[in-house]
Amino acid sequence: MGRIVGVDLARALAVFGMYVVHIGPPLSATTGVGSWIRYISDGHSSVLFATLAGFSLMLLAGRREPRTGLAGRQAKARIAIRAVVLLALGTVMAMEYGGVIILGFYGVYFLLALPLVRLRARTLAITAAAFALVTPQLAFVLTSLPTDSIQQSINAYDPLRRLSGVGVLDLLLTGFYPALTWMSFVIAGMALGRLDLSSGTVQRRLAALGATLTVAAYGMSLLLAGKDALRSMAEDGSSSGGSGSLPLDSGSVPPDGGSFPDMPASSLLTAGPHSGTTFDIIGSVGVAILVIVGATVAMDRLPRLRRLAKPVIAVGTMSLTAYVGHFVAQSALSIPAGTSTQQSWVPLLLFVLGATVFAAIWSRFFRRGPLEYLLNAATKPAKHIR
Repeated sequence: MGRIVGVDLARALAVFGMYVVHIGPPLSATTGVGSWIRYISDGHSSVLFATLAGFSLMLLAGRREPRTGLAGRQAKARIAIRAVVLLALGTVMAMEYGGVIILGFYGVYFLLALPLVRLRARTLAITAAAFALVTPQLAFVLTSLPTDSIQQSINAYDPLRRLSGVGVLDLLLTGFYPALTWMSFVIAGMALGRLDLSSGTVQRRLAALGATLTVAAYGMSLLLAGKDALRSMAEDGSSSGGSGSLPLDSGSVPPDGGSFPDMPASSLLTAGPHSGTTFDIIGSVGVAILVIVGATVAMDRLPRLRRLAKPVIAVGTMSLTAYVGHFVAQSALSIPAGTSTQQSWVPLLLFVLGATVFAAIWSRFFRRGPLEYLLNAATKPAKHIR
């Protein structure tokens, strides 16, 4: 199945947004346009990443029509293998860089999404909406139930927690990208994957939906929570985490860096990046839809732009390599990672340029990126499923 170029462009933008968060100056050190770029990247880049992950699941499971029978079983096996590989890779990387690594969470998302891969777009959209409305409040309650001693007891028997500091409890409920709330983004992406994004009618309807969700969610949050409702959690000192001192790009980190039980219930009315509330989820999904539709329309209607953007699109075709690579390069080059001492945009620009040049050259000789090739090879045993 041929790739959708606009989706690859959106995926590249998500990667670059993660670069902004992990390499660029903190929000407090930016002004003007730089502040807007930093603010929009906070939270929204990882949300776009997760939404596109759901879209990618549909590429494996049968995009417009779900695969059934033998093909369906093999597709589910490929998804399950990818999930295990991503969970393993994410655990290994978390040992070095901490819980900011999203790949292990991706593995959990893929496993949880397996029962949903045959659902239609409308059903998936309704499911995503239900998750967005219910799970933030459920997470707020659930995180207040277990005491520290109970959490320690659970973590003591968790091999993932002992290995990397990111255990099952973190992956599902208390981590930077907990599956309980982040599945809303994945399922929304799955719903998009069932639609014909090349259709003008679908594009117009999705653009209207994305704009409506964005304005309604953020507008309602401002109305209910006041002028600070959209404040980024990075402004409150929760901008670094993990052994690599990387800034969090999470949708569920409390503003004081503590746990949810330390937060008042009124915090559920906010919608800033990293807040993980219903308003944040709905607004972020709206932004993700607008980016995906905008990139698709631009690639469909502007052939000259499509040619000029080819190197950037190449980054989107190997987003796993680009994501893992920037962590490895940061460590190898000892580049400060978005800490309060990082004031320059130059390292970020060099990373974006480096990823673009590498992807452009690599794509001239190979269909897939290095890690994408290995991930695809790991799923080959799925063809033996009967």
